[in-house]
Amino acid sequence: MKAPVPKKIAKSLIKHNDQRIDHYYWMNNREDPDVIHHLKQENQFCDDILKHTKPLQQKIYQEIVNRIKPNDDSTPYLYNNYYYQFKYTAEDNHPKYYRKQKEQKDWKLLVDAQHESESHKYYKLGALQASPDNKFIAYSEDTQGRRLYTIRIKELKHNQLLVDEIKNSTGGIAWADSQSFFYTKKDAKTLRSYQIWRHILGNDMDQLVYEEKDESFYTFAYRSKSGQFIIIGSHSTISSEYRLIPTNNPNQPPEIFQPREDHHEYEIFDGKTEFLIRTNWQATNFRVMSCSFNNTFKEDWIELLPASDDILYEDVEITRNRVAILSRSHAIPDITLYDRRFLQSVKLKFQEQARMLYLSNNLEYDNKKIRLVYCSLTTPYTTYDYDPQEKSFTQLKRQEVLGGYDSTDYESQRIYVKSHDHVEVPISIVYKKSLFKEGHNPCLLYGYGSYGHSIDPYFSIPRISLLDRGFVFAIAHIRGGQELGRTWYDHGKLLKKQNTFSDFIACGKGLIEQKYAAKDKLCGMGGSAGGLLIGTVMNQNPQLWKAMVAAVPFVDVVTTMLDESIPLTTGEYNEWGNPNNNTSYHYIKAYSPYDNVTSKAYPSLLVTTGYHDSQVQYWEPAKWVAKLREHNTSVNPIVFFTNMEAGHSGKAGRFEQYHETALEWAFLIDQTKST
Repeated sequence: MKAPVPKKIAKSLIKHNDQRIDHYYWMNNREDPDVIHHLKQENQFCDDILKHTKPLQQKIYQEIVNRIKPNDDSTPYLYNNYYYQFKYTAEDNHPKYYRKQKEQKDWKLLVDAQHESESHKYYKLGALQASPDNKFIAYSEDTQGRRLYTIRIKELKHNQLLVDEIKNSTGGIAWADSQSFFYTKKDAKTLRSYQIWRHILGNDMDQLVYEEKDESFYTFAYRSKSGQFIIIGSHSTISSEYRLIPTNNPNQPPEIFQPREDHHEYEIFDGKTEFLIRTNWQATNFRVMSCSFNNTFKEDWIELLPASDDILYEDVEITRNRVAILSRSHAIPDITLYDRRFLQSVKLKFQEQARMLYLSNNLEYDNKKIRLVYCSLTTPYTTYDYDPQEKSFTQLKRQEVLGGYDSTDYESQRIYVKSHDHVEVPISIVYKKSLFKEGHNPCLLYGYGSYGHSIDPYFSIPRISLLDRGFVFAIAHIRGGQELGRTWYDHGKLLKKQNTFSDFIACGKGLIEQKYAAKDKLCGMGGSAGGLLIGTVMNQNPQLWKAMVAAVPFVDVVTTMLDESIPLTTGEYNEWGNPNNNTSYHYIKAYSPYDNVTSKAYPSLLVTTGYHDSQVQYWEPAKWVAKLREHNTSVNPIVFFTNMEAGHSGKAGRFEQYHETALEWAFLIDQTKST
């Protein structure tokens, strides 16, 4: 089968007296039958080209699901006198959610997501929140993959759904009292979360509480930890603002906590008698401050933890007696516990430096222990309770890997390479010891490098299928992420975005030079903004890579950032720049993957997307693939798969998602001629 050749209709796009001709602009129409026909043709071509890998895909898929415990459950957590837990039975793609009273043994079924999913081609359960009197459960569902959630309410005594139904929400639910909750509505076209509404049970006339007018901001609402406040937040990429509504008077208009300012980001944490604030006010890497409930403007904040050039403060958790701080230094996360007066502290100790660590489900203000989750490239996800009094960890659950997985069979390392400007970039690496041969292994380099999102060395069951076939897996901690602090992020955005791409290329070269990768078997992978990364480095250094995987890739940057009707555009100006500005326009255009496709020998490429994607519209990768094929001078395959029933996150369900993973792994194995 020959690759699909879509029609070409020249579209002139002019900005700042600069003309771009887009021959595939016509694909920007979700309802056009020609578009749907073309996507289906691409799927058929992908299926045909990779037909010989089907047995391998099926084998890998079975390997992955056979390593997953079929009857599994989550670690129970306590909230408002009830324990909550979700459970899977052997064939379930979606969990069943349960709870039980603190002093009782019997679990009560709240929501059966597996049953609910059976009438939908796509299903994802969002939030699930009990009312303060524990008589109702509100939960949200996405049945398309577009991250537009419908909220439903169930009365628990008789296990009956109420007639209440709220559509086009973010899925979040914040109960004020036992008869009303707050939720966030999305704009139906741009999908920006822009309004906070209050819903009273049984009432179909909801009350608009707050509307975010600034199109570069998103808004949200949640119930504070002590239950005293509904907190309404507004965030842009570089600024934030919060408002408060007391739950004992939910009709009260929201009162501002601290007015928004450019380049001031802060978060607030309800300590029952005071607020703690994580803020970058006069603190690049943030600091921790406090204030009373009555004096919340920043002039009244009191510093508790000063700013540091080496330590980035990332999260705060409060209990009656202690504060837990999640921080990061030199790409290594840590948790430190302080007494409430910050007079004493203890840093928790962990063995592996290349690790992932986060605070989890510390929902009870009076809890004496701190719950956290730990993993690494070789250690499965492990949930602990830490007891400050006993200074001891209690392991509550470790992710089981069936089939005889032994972490000592694998080696995890952290290396550094120098980028174009001599800045050292960390890389986390894992491989199977018995299969490692210096300079001969296929290697997959994964990267993201945007929004200050740090890609920690996480554990992955699907990855074992690559490692057991001799692959080295590496994570490039490139600028644009926040692994080495806020400056690391700032130096990989806006007019410094090229650092992100140069870092990734340097990491690829470094893996070859240090003999972790065979020079003819280096592969790259990234998704969403990481797909932008893949598209750009393919243009800038195509000969370095043997094969690439770009998942839901953001590749038509200039056109998208000039279209304010597309979801995410206006809120992204502080990340990429506003191309309505001449300087930003030309800088973005210089790296935008779609705009820089030229005649050259591109590496093998697999591109995936979702037809209902709300974050990166399907037409970006569709247009990109068409243009790449038109200009590619190599015989390397360029294949494109669209999941017609999913969105940005692909298929939902714990098993279904791995069909696409198996496709990706089989493609890489086939292209590198690995065993």
